[in-house]
Amino acid sequence: MTSEHYLKQVSLFSENRPGQLAAFAKALEDEGIDILALSIAEAEGFGVIRALVSDPERAVEKLSDLGYMVRITDVIGVRMRDVPGGLREMAELLGTANINIDYSYAFSGKHGAVLILRVDRPEEAVRRFSSKGIALLCMSDLE
Repeated sequence: MTSEHYLKQVSLFSENRPGQLAAFAKALEDEGIDILALSIAEAEGFGVIRALVSDPERAVEKLSDLGYMVRITDVIGVRMRDVPGGLREMAELLGTANINIDYSYAFSGKHGAVLILRVDRPEEAVRRFSSKGIALLCMSDLE
């Protein structure tokens, strides 16, 4: 994916045990890297921390140096209406285009309500959102 509308998400794979999130947050704190959005998933003893951060490349370097299995994944950030039905509108737009959502999480901040998406056809999703006038975040929005 090369679009300006893709965000760089940090994904960290770790044993699911007490203290892992604190260690992740401390590592980024020590580097002065801001965590803007966060999701944690669990699967049979392992966890995946997904985060949008202010400096993803430096976060990956720091976490890799500490021995974590970490990578950068491209995702889409969609500004949605912060009202009941805002999420449904975004999900319906993708569903009617037969675009599958691999995973998603949301946050609300200075950009309003934002839906983070990893989908099976990202180029088509960006095209669909853009054609409907739905604003997408870009990396400069996270700085």
